[in-house]
Amino acid sequence: MRFIHKDIISGLAVFLVAMPLCLGIALASGAPMGAGLLGGIIGGLIIGAISGSGNSVSGPAAGLSAIVLSSITEIGAFNAFLVSIIIAGVLQIILALIKAGGIASFFPSTVIKGLLTSIGIILIFKQIPHALGYDLDTEGDFSFSQSSDKENTFSGLLEGLEHIQMGAMIIAAVSLVIMIYWGKLIPKKVSDVIPASLVAVAIGILLNELFLNQFSQFYIENNHLVKLPEGISLRNADKLFTSPDYSAISNPLVWKTGLTLAIVASLETLLNIEATDKIDPEGRTTPTNRELLAQGVGNIFSGVLGGLPLTSVIVRSSVNISSGAKTKLSAIFHGAFLFLFILLFPQILTKIPLSALAAILIVSGFKLVSIKDFKVFYNKGLDQFIAFTVTVLAIVFTDLLFGVIIGLVVAVFFILRSNFKNPFSFVREEYQNRKILKLELSQQVSFFHKAALEYTISKVKENSHILIDGTRTDFLDTDIKEKLQSYREFGVPEKHVNFSFTGFHKKHHIKDAINFPYVLTKELLEKLTPDDVIEILKKGNSRFVNGKSQKKDLLRQVRESSTAQFPMSVILACIDSRSATELIFDQGFGDIVSIRIAGNVVNEDILGSIEFACHVLGAKLIMVLGHSHCGAVKAALGANPPGNIGPLVDKIKKSIEVCEHHESKDEKVQALATQNIYNSIQEIKRDSNLNDLLVNGEIKIIGALYDIETGVVDFLT
Repeated sequence: MRFIHKDIISGLAVFLVAMPLCLGIALASGAPMGAGLLGGIIGGLIIGAISGSGNSVSGPAAGLSAIVLSSITEIGAFNAFLVSIIIAGVLQIILALIKAGGIASFFPSTVIKGLLTSIGIILIFKQIPHALGYDLDTEGDFSFSQSSDKENTFSGLLEGLEHIQMGAMIIAAVSLVIMIYWGKLIPKKVSDVIPASLVAVAIGILLNELFLNQFSQFYIENNHLVKLPEGISLRNADKLFTSPDYSAISNPLVWKTGLTLAIVASLETLLNIEATDKIDPEGRTTPTNRELLAQGVGNIFSGVLGGLPLTSVIVRSSVNISSGAKTKLSAIFHGAFLFLFILLFPQILTKIPLSALAAILIVSGFKLVSIKDFKVFYNKGLDQFIAFTVTVLAIVFTDLLFGVIIGLVVAVFFILRSNFKNPFSFVREEYQNRKILKLELSQQVSFFHKAALEYTISKVKENSHILIDGTRTDFLDTDIKEKLQSYREFGVPEKHVNFSFTGFHKKHHIKDAINFPYVLTKELLEKLTPDDVIEILKKGNSRFVNGKSQKKDLLRQVRESSTAQFPMSVILACIDSRSATELIFDQGFGDIVSIRIAGNVVNEDILGSIEFACHVLGAKLIMVLGHSHCGAVKAALGANPPGNIGPLVDKIKKSIEVCEHHESKDEKVQALATQNIYNSIQEIKRDSNLNDLLVNGEIKIIGALYDIETGVVDFLT
C-alpha cells in the first residue's frame, strides 16, 4: 500500500483517457454506448483484480470493433451476441488451464516493438483532428479506413486541417503545454499528487466555460464534448446492463463468433502484455496464463452483464505507465473511477472537451514512438529492420490485428530464410599445415537446409578434406541424414572429396569417422621444416589471442597418440606462466613436448629431455619460452631465497647487469626475463648433443616471450 497514492493518480489519468475510448469503440462496434462503459468498468475491477500484471489495463479493444460489428449484424441482436462473449470467456479459461499463454514467447521483438511504435503513430494522427475540433471519426477508431466518416487516417487528418475550430485548438494547445511542462515546472510535491492529465481536463472545462461567457466565437458546442448515454445516473444505473439471450446458445453462428473472439482477444491480449512489459520501467514480466484466466473471467462477466468483449489495451496501459503506476491497483482504480463518475457526476463528464483528451493521447503517442528503435533494428541487420518497419507500416495502413499478422509473416519469413541459409557454420581449420574444411551443423537442421548443404559441398575444391560436425545438432531431418549417409559412403566422386564425421553416432546413428590423421604422424612430421613449425605456432597463438582456438576432439587425440607421439616442437617453459603451451599455441595432444621449470633455466636433466625429444621423437624446433611478470626473475632481483631455490635463481642472476639501465621494477623484470631466455638458448647450444642437427638445419632453437596479460607470444630474433 506504500504506493497507493501513485496508483490512485494513475487510475484517474487512465480513467480520463479510457472513458471516451470506451464510448467510441462502442459506437464503432454498433453496440449500445453503455456496453462500452460497462466493459471498461469490468476490465478495471474484475480483470485488474485477477491479473498478475502491474501495468496492464483491460477494456473494450479497438482491434475487435470490426469483428463485433459484423458479428452483431450476422447474429441479428446484441443480446444474442453477448452469449458469444460468455463462450469466448470460457474458452480463454480453458486456454489458461492448458498453459497456452506460452505462445507469447514466440512473438518476435520486431513485432512487439513495431506494435508499440505504430500505436504511437496512430494515436498522434488520429487525435490531431479531435484536437482541431473535427470529430466525425469516433474516438477509439484505430483502423486506417474509418467506417464512421468513410475517410482514412490521412484524409481525415487533412479534413481536420480544413475544419479547424479555434476554441478546440486553443484548448488542445493549452492542454499540450500542461502535459509537457507540468512535471518540469511545478514542484514535485504538487505534481506527484495532481496528475497533468487531470489539470489539462480541468483547464479545458474552465476555458470552455470562459468562452461561453466572454468569447462566444470560441465556444465548443456539445458535439465536441464527451457524450454519455442519455439519462444515465445513479437512479438509472440499470441502463448500463443488458441481459443475454441465452436461447441463442443453439445458434451455430454464436459458437463460431465465440471461438473467433476467444482466439483474437487472446492473441491481442498476449501481444499487448508483451508490449506493456517491454516499456515497464521496473522490468516486470506478466504471467501469461494467469492473464488469459483473468481475461476469461472478465469476458464472462462482460457477457453476462451486457458489456463489450475485453482485452488488454496498450493505449491505456502506456498511459498507466507514463502516469507513474506502481501496482495493479491503478487498473482497479481506473475501473472504480469509471463506475463512480459516470453514475455520480455525469454532468461534469459531459463538459470535457474532446480536444483536451486528444492532447493527452497525443503526448502518450509521442512517448511510444522512438526514432531510436529504427536505428537499433537497422544496426541489428537488414532483416530485423525490414520486419520492424513492415510491422509499423502494416498496422498504420490496415488495423492492429491484420498489421500484426503481416509483421509476423515477414518476421517468420526472415527467420526461415536465415535458417535456410545458415544450417551450419563454415570454418577453415589447419592441423600442422593440413587444411580442413569444417562444417559445424546448427542445433536444428531440417529439409529446408538440404539445398544449402548440397550447394556448399558442390563448391569445394578437388581433394578437399571436409569434417562435418554434428555435436551441437539436436534435430536432424531424415532427408539430411540420408544425404550425409550418401556422402559418407560415396563422397563426391568427381572431386575426390575426403569426408569425415564427428558428433553423430550416439544421437543420429551416423557412424563417426575421422578420415585424416588427427594428430601428427611420422610421415607428416618428416615433411615439416623448422620454419614450418615456427609458422604453425605463430598461427596457433594468433587463434588463441583472438578467441578462435580450434575445437578439438581431445579423447580422439588421446587415443591416436597413445601408441606413439611425433611432436614437432619441444618447448622449455616456466612453471609460473599460468597456462599450458598446448593452449597458448592452439595445438593438440602429442604435438608439443612441454618441459616446465621455474625460470625456464637449463640443467643436465633438462638437456637430456630436449635431446630425447629431438633425437628420439623427431622434434624440429626447440623453443625457450619465458613470460612477463616471472616470479623466478623477481626472486633473482630480490634477496637470496632459502633452500634449493637458491641455485636455480643464481642461474638467472648472472645476467642481472642488463637491469642497470632500467628504473622501474617491471622494466627490470622484463629485461632480465628476456636475457635469461638468450642465456638458456646459449647453454643448450653449448652443452647439448644437438650440434649435428643444428648445423644440418634439421632443427632450430628460438626464444619467445609470453605476455600473461594478453596471451601474445613475442617470437624473439
